[in-house]
Amino acid sequence: MTRRSAFLITLASSLLSFASPLRAADTLCYEMRTYTAAPGKLDALLQRFRNHTVTLFAKHGMTNAGYWVPAENPDRKLIYLLSFPDRAARDASFKAFGADPEWQSAQKASEAGGKLVDKIESQFLTATDFSKTDAVTPGNPSRIYELRTYTCGPNNLTRLQARFRDHTVALFSKYGMKHFGYWTPAAGESGADTTLVYLLIHESRDAMAASFAAFRADPDWVAAKTASEKAAGGSLTIPDGVKSVPLIPTDFSGAK
Repeated sequence: MTRRSAFLITLASSLLSFASPLRAADTLCYEMRTYTAAPGKLDALLQRFRNHTVTLFAKHGMTNAGYWVPAENPDRKLIYLLSFPDRAARDASFKAFGADPEWQSAQKASEAGGKLVDKIESQFLTATDFSKTDAVTPGNPSRIYELRTYTCGPNNLTRLQARFRDHTVALFSKYGMKHFGYWTPAAGESGADTTLVYLLIHESRDAMAASFAAFRADPDWVAAKTASEKAAGGSLTIPDGVKSVPLIPTDFSGAK
């Protein structure tokens, strides 16, 4: 090898090492499912998930992203997130799961005293280009997740996403909030053009309150919010269009 060839190889390696590779796009099909347990049946429903459902989901190719119950849960909710390579894979996985004799046996045994679920809601989600998931150290019993849903006015979802992409996500990190994911409803779903759904992670309820108080007072956030609303001619969200639900991970959730 000549000295010139060696130099060119070294130069190419150096350029590659300094390049900032683009983050691979998240093209998974996500499904957020909300179960309303029958009165007095939430514990039995959680037990069925713990002992059977979660394992059977994995057996049939579903990725168990996380399982939570609301911190205040008078309506007996279980909220969980699954992911799949695509919608066809999702449909095939649920078909195989429903036909699995082990699931049929577990369902029959658990419902000997009546059905466990009054209502099932499902929403298919697509990750935004700024979605990210931060690693957290396991073992903090005070940790809380926060499910936030923003409903925009007409033509404002793109503006809202730009504000998150350019400002909000980084400012959340600045004030100690961790990210679990950011999504919009999939094409064809209700709210696909008006809704942003995301999950944050806080070390405690007090930390959540302190982080948001500092975030809202940050001059960069105030400037970004003011500029985006000036361009839109008003708030990017509709009245009462921001919802927050603090969530506690279940003991069988992979997201702790």
